[in-house]
Amino acid sequence: MVMHTFPNGDEAALEKQSVIIRFAGKRRVLSTSNLNGGISDDLSSVFNNDCKPLLGVEIKMLADTYEGHLRATAKGLGLDDTRTCGLCTSAYMKNTAIVSGQFTDFTVTAVVTAGVDHNGGRAGDPAFWRELDEKCLPYNPGTINIMLHIDADLTQGAITRALVTCTEAKTAALQELLAPSLFSDGLATGSGTDGTIIITDLESEKRITEAGKQFKMGEYIGKTVKEAVKKALFLQTGLTPLFQFDAIARMQRFGVSDTSLWEIYRSTGDGVLNRTDFTNLLFEIGGREEIVIATSLYAHLLDQMNWEMIPAGSGYREGMEILDKMGFKPEQGTHSHCVKEMVRLYSEGFVRMVTE
Repeated sequence: MVMHTFPNGDEAALEKQSVIIRFAGKRRVLSTSNLNGGISDDLSSVFNNDCKPLLGVEIKMLADTYEGHLRATAKGLGLDDTRTCGLCTSAYMKNTAIVSGQFTDFTVTAVVTAGVDHNGGRAGDPAFWRELDEKCLPYNPGTINIMLHIDADLTQGAITRALVTCTEAKTAALQELLAPSLFSDGLATGSGTDGTIIITDLESEKRITEAGKQFKMGEYIGKTVKEAVKKALFLQTGLTPLFQFDAIARMQRFGVSDTSLWEIYRSTGDGVLNRTDFTNLLFEIGGREEIVIATSLYAHLLDQMNWEMIPAGSGYREGMEILDKMGFKPEQGTHSHCVKEMVRLYSEGFVRMVTE
């Protein structure tokens, strides 16, 4: 099934749990793929594959290496494995977002699948894998996969610059949604295994040598990718500003959850509330506008303390004022002025408000 036809005749089609872009002419491709990755001028197609065999069935590699898996996947899709590159994901292809932006003499189209609810991370977070002799390691499929199609002829330098702009746009989308890292208390800048493929047209009369943010090409890459990433996140996981308008969602990356707050209540509360009643009250209070806004200020205060942009003592004092205005009635802490202590005081104050 054809999903989209690009201005230069290339087509994106949905086939066998994959979105395949087949080229109608000579293209330049830059990709992060383990199969024929890097810059290439002789590919005939690219693909993004949903590698889940069936709903609820464990993902199994088709070879001993990721490159081998992608090669086997390409062959299964009927593609020439020497002239294609591809990405894998656990996102459903029906949730692919396609967004185009047209300027006077070029069109940029982002074809994106996304989800950061299982693998969202921040650059510099602790890593758990290492590569040994190209052996296949435990594999988490890329959760933000971007195929960026540009119907202009970009130089090798420009297509590489386009990758930088594309990545910044992806991160901007996550920042604007306050997507959390699952491996630290920071905001996510991507997932642990994102993939990007950029396609440009070697036959186009429009030649581009710059794709940074100060050029129109960079502007359109940024706008289309950011919009497509947000749309794909909504389609796959329901992540939206409304979904994030919740105090617990804003503090989740600091370890605050309905479960952690329930454990505090069990250890310190009167035991009158059962888990269901407690959780219902928690989300009712956590969804109040004044609580969400104050919590947002508190979370960003913690961020700036982590970044050493605010002195710890001053941040602690301002944080206690925020908690007091929220009605959380903070008790005197250990005065360690650390983020961990401030998260504890926030959590205990939240539980007190729920039980009063």
